[in-house]
Amino acid sequence: IGEWTLPGARFPLEGAQDADLGTNSLLTYHLTSNPSFSLALKESSEGRKQPELVLERALDREKQSSFELVLTAVDGGDPARSGTVQVRINVTDVNDNPPVFSKGVYEARVAENLPAGSLVLRVRATDADAGSNGRVSYSFSNVHGTISVLFSVDSDSGEVRTTGVLDFEEKNKYIFGLEAKDGGGLVSHCKVQIDITDENDNAPEITLLSVSSPVPEDAPIGTVVALLNVKDPDSGENGQVSCELSGEAPLSIVASSGGSYKVLVLAKALDREEAAFHELVLRASDGGDPARTGTARIRVTVLDANDNAPVFSQAEYTVRVPEDVPVGSVLVTVTATDGDEGLNGQVKYS
Repeated sequence: IGEWTLPGARFPLEGAQDADLGTNSLLTYHLTSNPSFSLALKESSEGRKQPELVLERALDREKQSSFELVLTAVDGGDPARSGTVQVRINVTDVNDNPPVFSKGVYEARVAENLPAGSLVLRVRATDADAGSNGRVSYSFSNVHGTISVLFSVDSDSGEVRTTGVLDFEEKNKYIFGLEAKDGGGLVSHCKVQIDITDENDNAPEITLLSVSSPVPEDAPIGTVVALLNVKDPDSGENGQVSCELSGEAPLSIVASSGGSYKVLVLAKALDREEAAFHELVLRASDGGDPARTGTARIRVTVLDANDNAPVFSQAEYTVRVPEDVPVGSVLVTVTATDGDEGLNGQVKYS
């Protein structure tokens, strides 16, 4: 801090992070008592409290060239837990201008699945000082680990680029802080907001929740044969799914009131004697361009009903026998067949 800095000047300090939730993560800060400095808390638009060091009286480097303070963060739990960090202030004779960002908030909108190394945006800060005191370097400011995995910032140019794969379905917005620091150690901050737009990178997924098989051949039209769930994690038209059946099965697909659930119902009467089973393919297509599709195969077996009477091979049998034929002699063999199966197709004579 330059010795000519006027009282009342504020200097952002790095805030603490607490992995707990609710009141257990509410942080308050305390600073070592010192007549030259006090602590103020600035609340961001996200509701986080940013500690700031406030200069209370003029500095004189020739009387005292440095200060050692301790910043303590205390959470709202019971019992409370705390963490500390040492704050060292060096008083200098030069560098009386901090870097100034051209914007307080930088915004960008990029598509998911950008190749690693793609340029997202560029931040810029200027410093009115000369020499090393006017050279600005850029870095992240108090960010979570996922940010530094997905993005990088060039310390010289201020370019923010991708370093990992962005996935809209995983997260569609990233907000983080950057800082600009000059050669004398003065720092300023800005916020970066990156909105991720959806690409049609997911095919519809079909999940069979239940299948009624076998189905009695005398089941009435409208009987529910299968219940399934069709979903697409993409958004907008990329996630709007339409379904169709292929094959000649006597089934139709109906959307339920929930939107993503579908039911397969009988569209016409079954006849096991014509087809003992039906195989069909359910195809789901999304509204993307080009569209992506998902398929599922369903096999429905038809259960026999006793809907066929035995049929004799002849309507009338005529037999001529001599009157002295022995008792027990076979006079004629009649045959009858039944199109049903199992017990329904076993024929007895009387």
